[in-house]
Amino acid sequence: MSQVRRQIARPRPSWGWQDDAACRGEDLVLFFGPDGERQPERDVRERKAKAICAQCPVRAECLDYALSRPEKYGTWGGLNEDERASERRRRMRRAASAGISAA
Repeated sequence: MSQVRRQIARPRPSWGWQDDAACRGEDLVLFFGPDGERQPERDVRERKAKAICAQCPVRAECLDYALSRPEKYGTWGGLNEDERASERRRRMRRAASAGISAA
């Protein structure tokens, strides 16, 4: 008798928020940077990316997406890699102090 593998039905992520993103159609290099980028150029690029994020109607959804993965590279929801790591730790501490397990 052969066994049939059953896959657990997992909810599919909703990508609809990306359709409303202010960065849609922008050059990806603005948000992810080129290889070998120097710090002064990175600072300028990130300021430009964050300015677009600041006006974005789906900024919170974008940031939540990046924090839940975790996305290791780029500017997401107005935060760079280091800022997202700090935000992730802050949310985990807040959830722990509230007695809730962080996902």
